[in-house]
Amino acid sequence: MSLNIFWFIPTQGDGRFLGTDQGARPANFEYFSQVARAADHLGYHGVLLPTGRGCDDAWVTAAGLAAITSQLKFLVAVRPGLMSPTLTYRMATTLDRHSRGRLLINVVVGGDIDELHGDGVFLDHDQRYQQTDEFLSIWRALARGETVNYEGQHLRVQGAHQYFPAIQSSIPLYFGGSSPAAMAVAAKHLDMYLTWGEPPEQVADKVARMKKLAAEQGRTLRFGIRLHVIVRDSVAESRREAEKLTQHITADVRAAAQGALAKYESEGQRRMLDLQKNSANGLWLRPDLWAGVGTVRGGAGTAMVGDGPTIAALMSEYADAGIDTFILSGYPHLEEAYHFAEHVFPLLPLDRRKSEIRSEVIANGSARVPAGANGQS
Repeated sequence: MSLNIFWFIPTQGDGRFLGTDQGARPANFEYFSQVARAADHLGYHGVLLPTGRGCDDAWVTAAGLAAITSQLKFLVAVRPGLMSPTLTYRMATTLDRHSRGRLLINVVVGGDIDELHGDGVFLDHDQRYQQTDEFLSIWRALARGETVNYEGQHLRVQGAHQYFPAIQSSIPLYFGGSSPAAMAVAAKHLDMYLTWGEPPEQVADKVARMKKLAAEQGRTLRFGIRLHVIVRDSVAESRREAEKLTQHITADVRAAAQGALAKYESEGQRRMLDLQKNSANGLWLRPDLWAGVGTVRGGAGTAMVGDGPTIAALMSEYADAGIDTFILSGYPHLEEAYHFAEHVFPLLPLDRRKSEIRSEVIANGSARVPAGANGQS
């Protein structure tokens, strides 16, 4: 099975350590451009742009980065509780045309109650997924070229129609959610179901459940996973780098972060926190999977750690569970994009175009970070 590898644009900031300003890099377009150009040059399939009040806006950033890249796809967030489905679809078709068919949509319902309330969203957990179901029903009808008259519990449109189509016949919809309400919406509407980086056996169980739900809707899904990665020349070196990443996190910073994350109305976030609590070996869920990132960071909280063959072997386990798309990140994101391309790309079954780009980069010796690269423009 051919794998698709995505990287991450750190629009909330970047650095060499977690939970501290030490070694931090500014969240500015010059740095985002460096990361995007590196990912484009190295042959990554696409990049994820995060969403939330702690990030620069994903749509505006993606539009700027699309203009300076050639092959890279952009996975951009749609927030059903914040955006009209008709306006959002118009934005999507515009960006898809302007980027020559390089847009992917990440449907994000949200689980941070403080952020949701700050953005004017006061629906409870299941109501937000009901609203998302209505949003995507309208979206899908517009994508089919229909004039839409729709009246639901949360959304209503009359005579909605999209006059300028996207380049892609159907812009792919990505989505992650682990609650029953979320999984029902995914089975009904989505193209790619995403999970955060739980161990392979737990991922396999989730994939099986989603396949069953989708089959009940007469549909099939593809599956992806969101993980961090720390890869070096040796396993020992990569584990030292993992421990170094959290060396400046104080007890107060950790407690504050854990308290904030515990308030999330997110089943996926709860599962991430449970991994930290229930591991018999501290934050090491297994020798190649580490939960340290999630001690102070919401969302994806686990990292694959090891040398190239170790990481490739773990990814093969996830592929055996049904995963064909990996959305990865690492700190700092510029350097780690190169580390991963150099150590792991040669060991993966990538599609032909990506393999050709990767072979050229490695052969030219350019998959190594230039001396003194520090993320500044």
